[in-house]
Amino acid sequence: MSLFYAPGIKGHFPLLKLIGLRLLAGLAMLLVVSMLIFIGIQLLPGNAATAILGQTATPQAVAALNQQLGLDQPALSRYIAWLTGVLQGDFGQSFTSREAIAPVLLDRLANTLSLAFFTAIVAVPLALVIGFISARYHGSWIDRLLNLFTRAAVSLPEFFSGYLLILIFSITLFWLPSNSSISDDMPLGDRLQAVALPCMTLILAILGHMSNMTRAALVSAQNAAWVDTALMKGLSPSAILFRHVLPNAWGPIINVIVLNLAWLMVGVVIVENVFVYPGLGQYMVDSISKRDVPVIQDCALLLAGIYILLNLLADVVALLANPRLRHGR
Repeated sequence: MSLFYAPGIKGHFPLLKLIGLRLLAGLAMLLVVSMLIFIGIQLLPGNAATAILGQTATPQAVAALNQQLGLDQPALSRYIAWLTGVLQGDFGQSFTSREAIAPVLLDRLANTLSLAFFTAIVAVPLALVIGFISARYHGSWIDRLLNLFTRAAVSLPEFFSGYLLILIFSITLFWLPSNSSISDDMPLGDRLQAVALPCMTLILAILGHMSNMTRAALVSAQNAAWVDTALMKGLSPSAILFRHVLPNAWGPIINVIVLNLAWLMVGVVIVENVFVYPGLGQYMVDSISKRDVPVIQDCALLLAGIYILLNLLADVVALLANPRLRHGR
């Protein structure tokens, strides 16, 4: 039987066809998001030329700069030109620096992905361990204590937990720097020290949801009848949970992990600005204050693209883990 087909009821679809449909839906969503980004920026109050020249600029100077920047063109023409350039790998030029955006954008993206990577390699295993322990001791004081911790972590907004960590580890204990500035030639040890606080903030932001969903998936799977049969055969609860329940719960667990990693790419915008981390989020916020329209558009579209791509990955994981999702209805 082919791996790429889901046997079952009439109307089943090839798995590759379903993945292709998800991919087309993702591309359509990205196109819609690009329109919304462009329209939203056009609705912002003020004018980019006025922001660059200052409030004392003459109308003639503002009109000349608008013409130089191409802002005197119709909105539809500017949108098509921007989208065509992005599709060709040309992200345009910054209004303020008058330099190509692509090199800075890729450098900032690398920093953001680095921060997300360091966060994920700590948060994902920790969430699995907490979820496993909570499911193993379901209903006990250990489960309640872990639930209290994870729910408290979920309830804290990133900016609050970030400033709280700065107060504890930077101002009170002097253990870690509050400013997370990094450079390409920085040693790995110094880089890890610089990103420690933003990583801790992001870990708190995603840990609770991942661990709670892991616990829920394991508890649901261990309520099956075959678990009682395994207990009557003399297998220990830990062995049943690890060897038999966990493999059956991997699908929803991996799905929620991928979705949280997608959300992580959105959460970095706030965290990077709290810790002055030179990533994509800080680059976009700085550009908003300067009304640097091309940079804002490129950053927002890139973050949206990563978010949609990770959601597509979560859909594919769900299709692979649950064959019933491949059946037509």
